[in-house]
Amino acid sequence: MERLLTVDEKIRRAEEIYKRKNSGVMVDADTIGKKRNFKLFKKMFIQILICACIYSGFYIIKENEFIFSEVFRSKIRELLSYDINFGNIYNGINTYFSKPVEEESKSNTEEEAPNNEEETETENNIVEENIQNLIETIANETAKNEKIQNTMLLSEVILTEETDAKHIKNNFSLKPPLTGTITSRFGKRNPTTPTVPKYHTGIDIAADKGTKFIAAMEGVVSFVSSAGDLGKHFIITNENISTLYAHCDKIYVKKGDKIKQGQEIGEVGSTGNTTGPHLHFEIQIDGKPVDPDDFLEF
Repeated sequence: MERLLTVDEKIRRAEEIYKRKNSGVMVDADTIGKKRNFKLFKKMFIQILICACIYSGFYIIKENEFIFSEVFRSKIRELLSYDINFGNIYNGINTYFSKPVEEESKSNTEEEAPNNEEETETENNIVEENIQNLIETIANETAKNEKIQNTMLLSEVILTEETDAKHIKNNFSLKPPLTGTITSRFGKRNPTTPTVPKYHTGIDIAADKGTKFIAAMEGVVSFVSSAGDLGKHFIITNENISTLYAHCDKIYVKKGDKIKQGQEIGEVGSTGNTTGPHLHFEIQIDGKPVDPDDFLEF
């Protein structure tokens, strides 16, 4: 004869059947609690580690005063002055760990998150807001610094050009190598022919093929060539100043010749990459082209 079940046994059996229907297997409550505790502990450790990294980065940036402006450093000090109460966070999580599994499930049903998590979320939101403000400050400071650097570089280039021009005028004698029509000057240009460079390193003087031209200054022929876009071309050097003559039809000099100012040295042509006969004339300081208009009147 089948034994009659007590009320407690019926309740326990009903609970087991209910749990099997919902999870398929029986799970020990202690195991669930341990897994949940480990997961929350891992989450807390990661949050503390992230906060420590952020604070370390901010501290390093704060100590490097020579890199950033006072506005940027004040933002760092403001962020570092914010005090996150890790004690409250720990106590809240510890309280959460000590709750029974059944009570925890009930509280999660009635309330989506414990109060300590809300406090942590609020503190994280404040930190994220401060970090966003810091990022915006960095972007503004970077743009400002780039603008200052560009201005300084431009000023340095202008000052260098003025110094070079003064040096040449005080120490060297120059004259135009040819009288003719100026078809292209030094610097940026908008050519209609695709093969013509958009930046011009000299000045183009148009003349009939075979027109003779003279040396703009005295010196020694340091280079003669017929290769490349410049066609037949050569260079006369005096100390660190050079004059270049290109697209020649004929060259009267050879490497090593000593040249006097005003001496006939070649004939205008259209060799190399050209659209017509002309003389390409350059002035160089230490091999760097400069604007001939700064030294001569054409």
